[in-house]
Amino acid sequence: MSILKKLREDAVAIFKAGLRAVEPAEAVHRYVRRDGNFLLVADRRYDLRAYKNIFVVGAGKAACPMAAALEKIFPDRLTSGHISAKYGHLSPLKKIQVQEAGHPIPDAAGLRGTQKILALLKQAEQNDLVVGVISGGGSALLPMPSAGITLEEKQAVTKLLLACGANINEMNAVRKHLSQVKGGQLARAAYPATLITLIVSDVVGDPLEVIASGPTVPDQSTFLDVQMILKKYGIREQLPDSVQRRLVKGLRGEVSETPKAGDAIFEKTQNLIIASNRQAIEAAKAEAEKLGYHTLILSTFIEGETREVARVHAAIAKEIRTTGHPLSPPACVISGGETTVTLRGDGLGGRNQEFVLAATMDIAELQNTAILSAGTDGTDGPTNAAGAIGDGETIKRAMALNLNPQIFLDNNDSFRFFEKLGDLLITGPTNTNVMDLRFILTQ
Repeated sequence: MSILKKLREDAVAIFKAGLRAVEPAEAVHRYVRRDGNFLLVADRRYDLRAYKNIFVVGAGKAACPMAAALEKIFPDRLTSGHISAKYGHLSPLKKIQVQEAGHPIPDAAGLRGTQKILALLKQAEQNDLVVGVISGGGSALLPMPSAGITLEEKQAVTKLLLACGANINEMNAVRKHLSQVKGGQLARAAYPATLITLIVSDVVGDPLEVIASGPTVPDQSTFLDVQMILKKYGIREQLPDSVQRRLVKGLRGEVSETPKAGDAIFEKTQNLIIASNRQAIEAAKAEAEKLGYHTLILSTFIEGETREVARVHAAIAKEIRTTGHPLSPPACVISGGETTVTLRGDGLGGRNQEFVLAATMDIAELQNTAILSAGTDGTDGPTNAAGAIGDGETIKRAMALNLNPQIFLDNNDSFRFFEKLGDLLITGPTNTNVMDLRFILTQ
């Protein structure tokens, strides 16, 4: 086996090890345990005899396997439940109903699913227990626009935010202030029932108020923050009139802010992260070491324009090959987080595929080096690829096929570039989502 082939195979194996560590159902069972009439959730204990009904609600790419785990924990006590999941991200369920819906652009199916969740929560009373399952994708899968704003107008806002390069924190701050469920408002709907929310994090640093737009936690963002975000990207004038009117009213105090810390609705809530990018990174590191690599976790907090982040990673690969720093070969440098892409062309791709394209352009002809970048949800941008894998020979192979990498990069067309080379990483839906994993392997 050639060195490059082994590096590429090892990169895929390391990525899969990271995925296994954040499998949602197993994560639920690690943190939630039933002992007869008692439910142990991390460091808290609940007496199930105090609750008449137990409901399960939630949304996200990992919602179905999380819900399946809860059905096993409550086989005799679960009253009913309703969750929203991305199309194709399903697991077998018995008592909990599932609404498949659109992501990253919310659709009418998601609106129907949210309405059913809110209808279920209206049944919840003070002596009931609600268990929420929230994961990445929850923002799009829980669409319930504020009064006076249509779903189509909310979709237009999401598209603008995606196209301008806004990061997930900024996107969610805006979406929370145009919603009836985000930013703690799902907790308001569940009150006065007891609420436990299990969360799979897809946000850098794991801020609870940002993951899926924080439907069950106090919101720190304000209408003023939203105004500053829109000003930063210069998109306010492109917003639908109804959205602009609401934001103006929010600044004037004419519509209510999202619920903040100290609100009574949060007195009986527990929010717990059960899977994160850090857990996946640590598992990937262990697998790389098992395969014989010296390892370095660069960061799990990486954000920014993906092609610029790619150039930094490529520079590290060159340094390792040239000087043996910051670690000597065989080396595996690992990073996590989530980058963004500012759309300049009309091609097809995603942040991970564009990362690999930009990186391989910078390591062209660098020997014995491979780079992999992929989304842990199995979907990179609007494609069916999780990401891509490249090496020091990628650009040479492309040129032999008359593929100009710069043209593909300029047109944000990384999917078609790697499709022609056979270098797409396709996993199918993984039913988890803890952002991205990136690996530089050198021998």
